[in-house]
Amino acid sequence: MATDRYDLLIVGGGINGCAIAREAALTGLSVLLVERDDLAQHTSSASSKLIHGGLRYLEYREFGLVREALQERERLIRAAPHLIHPMAFVLPHENALRPWWLVRAGLYLYDALAAGTTLPRSRRLRAKDAAYRAPLTGAAKGFVYYDAFVDDARLTLANAIDAAEAGAEIATRTALLAARRKDDHWRATLSDGRTVTARAVVNAAGPWVGDLFAKVGVATTSHVRLVKGSHIVVPRLYDGDHAYILQQADGRVVFAIPWLRDFTAIGTTDIPVDRPEDARIDAEEIAYLCEAVTPYFDRHITPADVVDSWSGVRPLYDDGASDAKAVTRDYILELDDAGPPLLSVFGGKITTARHLAEDALAKIAPALGIDARRVTRDRPFPGGDTGDFATFLAAVRHRFPFLGDQRSARMAHAYGARLWEMLAEVRAIADMGPEFGAGLTAVELGWMRTREWARNAADVLDRRSKLRLTADAATVAAVEAYFRETP
Repeated sequence: MATDRYDLLIVGGGINGCAIAREAALTGLSVLLVERDDLAQHTSSASSKLIHGGLRYLEYREFGLVREALQERERLIRAAPHLIHPMAFVLPHENALRPWWLVRAGLYLYDALAAGTTLPRSRRLRAKDAAYRAPLTGAAKGFVYYDAFVDDARLTLANAIDAAEAGAEIATRTALLAARRKDDHWRATLSDGRTVTARAVVNAAGPWVGDLFAKVGVATTSHVRLVKGSHIVVPRLYDGDHAYILQQADGRVVFAIPWLRDFTAIGTTDIPVDRPEDARIDAEEIAYLCEAVTPYFDRHITPADVVDSWSGVRPLYDDGASDAKAVTRDYILELDDAGPPLLSVFGGKITTARHLAEDALAKIAPALGIDARRVTRDRPFPGGDTGDFATFLAAVRHRFPFLGDQRSARMAHAYGARLWEMLAEVRAIADMGPEFGAGLTAVELGWMRTREWARNAADVLDRRSKLRLTADAATVAAVEAYFRETP
C-alpha cells in the first residue's frame, strides 16, 4: 500500500537500484524505488549478458574484483538457474598479442581465484574439440574456460519482484524532480504528483548519477566517467552453446556469444561519451565489431549482416585512467552524511550487484540505526527454485505439450518455477487466451502487466521476452493495443 514516509528512497531501476531495494526490503526497511522509465531500460539491459569474473581485469591487477565476481558467479548460478547458466568460452590463440605462457598463467590465476566454485577449470583447446574448432580459421592453439550467461533485464526484474514481495514499492515511470534535507529526513517531490519523505536517499541513477546531485542540492567532488559499450547481432556464426573470446590488435577482447537460438551477439566496444543519451551505436563501432571476428571465423561478416544492435553507457568512477578500457569496473559507494544520508553508487556490473547491495546497506545502516544482516547470500530469486533446470524444463514440456519446444523453453527460462503459478488454470492452448503473435498470449501479457510492471510493447518485446527480432509489425501493434485497452 502506497504511503508518503519511507526509510529508504532509491532513485534508479537498474540492476544496482533493484538489488539494493531487495536487500533493504528483506532487511525490514520500508523502501520506495523510483525509475523514470522502465526497469532495466538503459545500461542494465545493454550488457554482454555475462556473469563473469572478468578475465581481462587481471591485466589491470584488479584481483579483489575478480575474486569477488567469481564468488558471486557461484551464488547467482544457484539462485537463478532459469536466468543464468554456465557457458564454455573458447579463447583461440591465433592472432594473439599476448604470449601463450602469459594467457595460460592468467587462466591459472583465474582458476585459483575461483577456488571453491563448481564450474570446470580452464584447459587447453584439444584436437578432439571439433565443435569448438569448426567455425575457426585456425586455432591450432587455444584455451577453454568457463563463465556464465545471464538474461540481464530479467535478473534486474527478479530483484525488483523479490523487493516488492518483501514490501518495497516499485514506482516505474516516476522521476525524482527534486529533494532537500529537512531536519532528520529528506523531502522529495516526484513526477507522479506525490511528495514523500525518507530517512535516506540512494542515488543509483546509473549514467545519470552525476545529474542527481543537482536535484538533491548536494555538491560533490567525485566524477563519473561515461563509457559506451555496443554490441551487434548477426545470423548465427556457428553451432553450439559455447562462446568465443577474441583478442584484438588494440589490446581489447571481443566476445561472440550465442543469442536467441538463431543469432550471434558480438561485443563490446569502449567509447568515451559525454552524455548518457549518447547510447547509440555508430558506423565505426559496427565496422570495428565486424572486423573483430574476421581473422578468427571462416564466415566473414560485414555491416550488411547486422540485424540488431544494442548500446549502453557504463557509469564508471573516474579514477584518472587515460584509456577507457583501463578504467576500473569496481564500484565506489560514496556516503554524504552531512544530515540525512545520501549514498551514491558509481560503477558496478551485473555480476557484483548483489554484493554491492550488501555493501550499500552496511554503509548506510549506522545512520539508520539498523544492523545490515546480509539477507540475500543464499536466497533464490523468484522462480529460481527449479531444482535441476533440465529436469524442470522436461516437466514443463510434459505438462504443457501444446506450447511447443521453443515457446516452453523461452517461458521456462524467463519465469522459472513461477511458470506453474502463471499456467495453473491452463489445460489447453485455448486457455492461454488470444494470440498476439511471436508466441505471446493474453495469459503471459497479463502476467507481465500485473506482476512485472510492463506498460507497452517495448517493455514486453525488448526486455521481458526478447521477442522483438521475431515479432512483426502486426504483433507490435497488437501488443500496444492490449496495453491501451487493458486497465
